[in-house]
Amino acid sequence: MKVVTVLGARPQFIKAAPLSAVLRQEHTEILVHTGQHYDYQMSDVFFAELGLPHPEYSLGVGSKQHGAQTGEMLAGVEGVLLRERPDWVLVYGDTNSTLAGALAAAKLHIPVAHVEAGLRSFNRQMPEEVNRVVTDHLSALLFCPSDQAVSNLRHEGITAGVVRTGDVMADALYFHARRAEAAGRAPLFAPQSYMLATVHRAENTDTPGRLESILQAFAQVPGRIVLPLHPRTAKLLAARGIKVPANVSVIEPLGYLDMVLLEKGAELILTDSGGVQKEAYLWRVPCVTLREETEWVETVEAGWNTLAGAKPEAIVAAVDRYRREPLPAYQDNLYGNGRASEEIVAAMAAGMPPERRDKA
Repeated sequence: MKVVTVLGARPQFIKAAPLSAVLRQEHTEILVHTGQHYDYQMSDVFFAELGLPHPEYSLGVGSKQHGAQTGEMLAGVEGVLLRERPDWVLVYGDTNSTLAGALAAAKLHIPVAHVEAGLRSFNRQMPEEVNRVVTDHLSALLFCPSDQAVSNLRHEGITAGVVRTGDVMADALYFHARRAEAAGRAPLFAPQSYMLATVHRAENTDTPGRLESILQAFAQVPGRIVLPLHPRTAKLLAARGIKVPANVSVIEPLGYLDMVLLEKGAELILTDSGGVQKEAYLWRVPCVTLREETEWVETVEAGWNTLAGAKPEAIVAAVDRYRREPLPAYQDNLYGNGRASEEIVAAMAAGMPPERRDKA
């Protein structure tokens, strides 16, 4: 079996690492890096840290408006597919790279396999929501991390090719945390001495007032908040002259190994990231999500995640509640058994047309 995997953003590198290792045991994988995340902290360091093979193709698209970026990626991926003629195109998550990979494959009648299928925020103002919906409707195999994701697809009339595998992020999180600890990698801060925050989504950085409101909330929360600052957010803060509160320790973006240890040791996490919400749950760390909706509704229903949006009073109240009240019971296996990568590769091999399967 020959698979072209399209990647472009930090979360995709993380998800791809364990799956790529399994895939390459018996099959051929061609990695395409679109260049959506292109600086060292957001890209190269992840390949080095995670042991992810160097991409066979680097498109170098870089940062652009959504249409221009997706169009350039689409053209670049199409060229790769015409050259490689794979059995599958494998895409992850909900970025412009995901959409470009799926569109290029669909136009060339190459089946698409989508990891993290079925997630929905039900907010079409988010570019990620548009990307994931379109990709799901183009895919032949849809690998769902949860029962809710399967249900979301069913409500849209998608049942063929849907597989509930659990979450590849759980595979990566535990495996690489063990690697970091075995190598003697020390956490950057003493456990439970800080809260961890990430802020980068366009809805929070581009909408006037939201970023300022979030920082106002941080200033009102007692205790130290560690903020690895996304390059895009850093530029916006500087351009607008927005001051970071004194209790917020700003640090450079982290590699994955340092980030998972920072998550694991945090008292609490405040984030607008989809992946970090889920990682918080897997580490059993309470989470306050700086959005009005989430794709990971199971974490909210389980009581470990609170949607607070950008309103200071809601954010402060959520933090206070987690500090005052006992944490809810933890539900094991919410996102699978940690063997999603093996199940995905097996399903792709089994899902090939018979004439191709015999040659795999």
